[in-house]
This record gives sequence, C-alpha cells and structure tokens, in this order.
Amino acid sequence: MKVAGIDCGTNTIRLLISEILPGRVNALGGPALRDCVREMRVVRLGAGVDKTGRFNPQALQRTLDAVAEYAQLCRAHEVVSIRFAATSATRDAENRDIFIDGVYRLLGVRPQVISGEQEALTSFTGAVCAVDRSDLDLAEDAPVIAVDLGGGSTELALGTLRGELLSSFSMDVGSVRMHERHLGANPAAAAIAAARADVQAFLDTAEMHVDLAAAHALIGLAGTVTSITAKWLGLDVYDSQRIHGAKMSISQVQETCQWFIDANLAQRKALGFMHPGRADVIQAGALIWQEVVQRVVQRSKEAGHEISHVVTSEHDILDGLALWAANELQSPVGNCSSKG
Repeated sequence: MKVAGIDCGTNTIRLLISEILPGRVNALGGPALRDCVREMRVVRLGAGVDKTGRFNPQALQRTLDAVAEYAQLCRAHEVVSIRFAATSATRDAENRDIFIDGVYRLLGVRPQVISGEQEALTSFTGAVCAVDRSDLDLAEDAPVIAVDLGGGSTELALGTLRGELLSSFSMDVGSVRMHERHLGANPAAAAIAAARADVQAFLDTAEMHVDLAAAHALIGLAGTVTSITAKWLGLDVYDSQRIHGAKMSISQVQETCQWFIDANLAQRKALGFMHPGRADVIQAGALIWQEVVQRVVQRSKEAGHEISHVVTSEHDILDGLALWAANELQSPVGNCSSKG
C-alpha cells in the first residue's frame, strides 16, 4: 500500500510517495515507510504575498501545474492516502480558496492549511523518525530542537527523540519573505543589518514560547540548510545521502552562511548543486540560519551544555506528512481531473 505527502510552501512544492512496509515499525512505533518517489518543483507560490496578502495569478498557475504532475504520479503509483499541507504563504493569502479549490479539482483531496504549530510538529516527527541516534549521542528523553527553515516561515520545535513535542513556535521569517522585505538583488550593508534585526526580534518572541536553553542538540531541516551543508561538503552535484546526517561545527556553519551572505547572485548560481529557483533567496536563508544557530548555541552555553555542532536532516515535514497519510487514511476522490 502506498501513501503520499505533499508539502506546498512559499518557494517549493514537494511530493513524497512511500510504501508502507508490512509488519515493520519506525523509530516512533508507527508504520515503517520506504521512499518510492521524491519530487520538488520551485514554484514561488508566495511571491509577493508578504506585501500584497494575495497570491498572484502566475504563481497560482505554476503551482497548480505542479499539482497536476503530482496527481498523475499518485495515480500511476496507486496511492491510497494523501496528505497535502499548505503552509506559510497559504496561511497569509486572503484568496487562498482559489488555490484550495484548484488542488481539490486536480488531486481529489483538499489541502490542509496547517498552523505554524502543526507545521512544527509534523516537521519534528518527520525528522526524528529518520535521525540517526548515534549522530546526536543523547538519551531519548534529552530535549533536541529541530529548525525547519522555509520560504515564508521558520518553525522551532523542541522535543525528545521519542517524538514528544515539548513546545514550538512559528516565526514569520523565511528566505523568500526576508529576501523580498529587505535584501532584494544587491543588498547594501544597511539592508543586511535590517534583516538581522528583524530575525533577532522574532527570535526574542520565539523565546517566550520555546526554551532554547533546554536543547542539547540542534537539527536543521529544509532546502536552505541542506544547500548550506552541500557547500560545506564541497559537492559538485546535490547528493542527499552525503548531506543527510552531516555534522557541522558551529564555526563551520557560521563561515558557510557568511559565504552565502557575501556572495553575489552569479557566484551562488555557479554552485553545481544549487537549484536555480533557490539561488536568489538563499542569501536571506543563510542569514536566518546564522542568527538562529547563534541564538540557540548562546542559550545552550549559558545553560552549561553548549551545543558544539549542528546535524542536517534531509527528512522533514514531507516525511511527517507521509506518516500522517499512513496513520490516518485520506483517500482521493475518484473523479479528480488530470488537467489544469
């Protein structure tokens, strides 16, 4: 039996089709899954939403075209349950119903416009199920923090390796949002400083909800973090097997982030692993990741258990959605169209 998760964020839409493995369980005691298909399209659904509060027609059409492709793949693989999560951009767009109705027509299930807290929980579950415990060297009840850095928002989730979520917070800070709000094509020093101040203010608020000092380990998720890791590894092409589980020292994280902040667009595009649709916004993403890591490490040091490195995970909300689809079946209706 095959299930699917679809994650539609501000910058990308991703699909995971997984097979449920009979008689096997995952690290959290639920059904074990095996990947069949992983796909990603950069559609920039959230282009301009931070400013206008609405989806623009071109972004909607790009995204629905990708949904039509994913619907065909789900039918070809005879997927029996689909969970489709729409996150930051859809939460903010006042004309979201056009998008939701379009997805239902194509895919046969309605997107769930999940809250930031739901997004954090689903990301945390996906990451913890796939993390190698030896990379963290922690007891199962030791708190870890998973950071899902997306295009429109960044989720901080504090929990244990048993899958218990202790607290979470969603910051309206993401690579696309900060790029549009502050950085643009050629940001001056003042724009970079303003972006940092914005992120730091959101982190101040986040600390009212999540005890960063409690974390004994830090896991980074999603495209900005995996691309930064790829640069540090010196990859010519994207290699998810090498990226997943990579351990970077704090100084290595900070130095690699700074490279992306200082590099121009041509230099970022020249990286062999860099998706063209991420090259413009990863400067902002790197700035966010630099600030988040610095804050978490500072708090852990003050608490007497300084975090020395960051673990990168290729598994995130997409894996959590596939697990959700396996645990709570949501079958697509039979009359969905394959045309946009």
